[in-house]
Parts: sequence; structure tokens; C-alpha cells
Amino acid sequence: MTQLTEDATVGPRNPAETSGTGRHWRLSWPGGFSAWAALFVVWVVWGSTYLAIRVADRSIPPFAMAGARYLTAGAVLYPLAWLGSRRRQSASPRPAAQASGPAGQAPDPAGKAAPSRLAQWGGMAVVGTLLLAFGNGGVSYAEQTLPSGLAALLVASVPLWMALADRIINGQRIPMQGWLALVIGLVGIAVLARPSGTSDVLPVLVVLGASVSWGIGSVLAGRLPAPASPLVGSAMEMLTGGIVLTGLAAATGELARADPAHVSEQSLLGLLYLIGPGSLLALTCYVIALRRLPTAAVSTYAYINPVVAVSLGALFLGERPTSATLLGGAIVVVAVAMLLTRRQRNTIKNN
Repeated sequence: MTQLTEDATVGPRNPAETSGTGRHWRLSWPGGFSAWAALFVVWVVWGSTYLAIRVADRSIPPFAMAGARYLTAGAVLYPLAWLGSRRRQSASPRPAAQASGPAGQAPDPAGKAAPSRLAQWGGMAVVGTLLLAFGNGGVSYAEQTLPSGLAALLVASVPLWMALADRIINGQRIPMQGWLALVIGLVGIAVLARPSGTSDVLPVLVVLGASVSWGIGSVLAGRLPAPASPLVGSAMEMLTGGIVLTGLAAATGELARADPAHVSEQSLLGLLYLIGPGSLLALTCYVIALRRLPTAAVSTYAYINPVVAVSLGALFLGERPTSATLLGGAIVVVAVAMLLTRRQRNTIKNN
């Protein structure tokens, strides 16, 4: 899962790409075929990470596994993203008064000094802790016993928590259709969270708490100092989130109990998949899609990912979602679609 945000570094999109009708989408490929291919990767790969987490959890402690995932991915991504940001800055001449900002940080249009590198790391540490350590770490912990498909359906509620957090933190008004979507979504969550056994309550609550943390972190990401390059910022989040996850693994005794000799080949492959395709490839494709496609198109990952996760869990892990799980998941997905569609209409109207 990830936050839905605009890439501020690429400037306004072509109006034909942001406000075109459904008919225009059917007759052409706004943004290019490669951008839609990138979005398809996001749909499939991010949806498949729930399966990979479930498999990796079989013989690797969850916090240690998630910490290794993000520390490794962040260590690979950060130097590449930083060098790419420096290269783009060198190729784009700027006024002398703006040329002294930190690498990866766009100049402030109001002429204010750009946030320092330390401030950027601080802001990304907060976001990385909320999104990756508490958010993804919570999901990794819960999937020790929770089916991957159910976890994905619960995580699909993140846009609902984002809307509430945006209302509380930023005072963003929620229109009537938005409140209706929130109420419908909460009904779906209640159906999903209804325990089918005595051992189901805790992991469900953990995933819901992780989803709330992800929603809060996504809203705070727009208020905290951050690099202009989304890839540099994501790498910072991975590194700091990975450090917090490693601390959680140490505090819970996972590191002391960890024995590499007992890690199965399947779990190791699951971890490698989470590092490579699940973190590095999908994130890069997500940024490409955000740069070239309408936000309404990119936002579809929020309700396609759970469908992919449920399908893969049933196909490869033999998970059999109950009728209540499918009903609750469908209600949540419909509520999220209502919320995101309304938000996109408001964005087009304001532009």
C-alpha cells in the first residue's frame, strides 16, 4: 500500500489527460502505453505483496522481515534517486538565488529558503514511521495468522481514514457524498471485522490500526518538509521506517530468536520479491503513472489491489473467503470508489 499523492516536480499535466471523458480514454492512450503498463504493474505487484508477506511470515519474524525489506530497498533506491535528482537539477538551469537549495529539494516559489537536509530527514522519518513501520509493519505482524485477502480488504479502507485525518488535521471539508462514503465504508469494515473465531480479533484490530496510521501519515506527508523528488523522499521513508522496524524487532525479541538456518526457501523468495518487485519496481512504476496519467486512473489501484490480493490468496494459498468477507470487502471498495471519484470531480472543478 502507498499514499496517493501528486508529483509536484513535473508541473501541470496536459488538460486533455486530466479532464478527458471516458470516451477519450477508450479511443486513445493518454500518457502513452508505457504509462498504462506501469499502472498495470502497480495493480498486480502491489496487490501481490499481501501474498508475499504471508509467505515470508512463515519462517521470518514479521518486524525483522519488514525491516530487512525496507532497509535493503531504501539502501538501493536512495543513491540512485539522489543521483538522478542531481542530474535533473544540473540539466535545468535555475536563477542564482535559488541554486543553493539541497539536492532533491525544489526551490520555494515564494522565495523562502528550502528546508534543510536535516529537516527533510526528520519529516520523512515521521512519515516512514507511520506508513512503513506502524502501517506495513502492523500488516506484516497480523498476517502471521490473518489470511492475506482479508488483510488486503481491511487495508483498502485507508482512503477513508485519510479523509477523516484530512478533516481533523487540515480542516478539509467533507461534502455530503464524502460522509455517505465514509458511513458505507465503516459498515463494510464492521462486516469484515466481525470475528469468525476467538483468534481473529487481535490481527483484525492490528490491521485496522495500521490502516489508520497509514491514513494519518499520508496526510502529514503534505505538511512536513520533504524532498521535491518523490523517489528520494520514498527512499528516506524506507530507510527510517526500516530502522524503526528493526528497533521493534529487537524490542520484541525477534532478533534474538531469529535463526537464518531455519528460514525456508519460500520465505526467502517472498522477502526478495517484497524488496525487488514489491518495493523498488512497483514504486518506480507508481511514480511514472502519477507523472503521465490522470489521477482518477492512478487512484484505481486502491480498489484493484484488494481484488488481486484476494484472488492470489485463493489461487496459491488456498484461502477461502467467507460470504461475509466478500460482502464486507465489496462494501469497502464501493465506498472508496465513491470517495475517490468525488475527490477527483472536485479537483477538476477547482482547476
